Amino acid sequence: MAGLKNLKKKRRIQVVFIAALALLVSVSLIGYAFRDGINLYRDPSKVVSEPPREGEIFRLGGLVEEGSLVRGEGTHVTFTVTDGAETVPVSFEGVLPDLFGENQGMIGTGSMVDGVFVASEILAKHDETYMPKEVMDSLKETGVYVEPES
Repeated sequence: MAGLKNLKKKRRIQVVFIAALALLVSVSLIGYAFRDGINLYRDPSKVVSEPPREGEIFRLGGLVEEGSLVRGEGTHVTFTVTDGAETVPVSFEGVLPDLFGENQGMIGTGSMVDGVFVASEILAKHDETYMPKEVMDSLKETGVYVEPES
């Protein structure tokens, strides 16, 4: 009888250990899968004050600075993004959204290469009154954004 009780106790400990191990492996695999999928948002002031790691992919947002948009050969475009306090140069190869332009809000995904944000994707507002929330918040902090009159 005592042997059966010990066997049940031992089996219960084994099941709990295997379940904990399976949970640990599952959480590790999920974390590994998401490591490149999480892109942190930064405004130009944050990029200048706390430069990102080499090769780190993040989202940069702000206003496209007036007079900075230069269309190069083919689909290559360069411009600077500002939050009113700091500016960051941006390079992009591809087709820009229709509503992309100077003095307009934008968010780009990419990484810093030699002091230039190299964007792999550019998002712009989807109508004439919309501005991405992150961009609006960072512009409000620097005093650049003014609420539109209704």
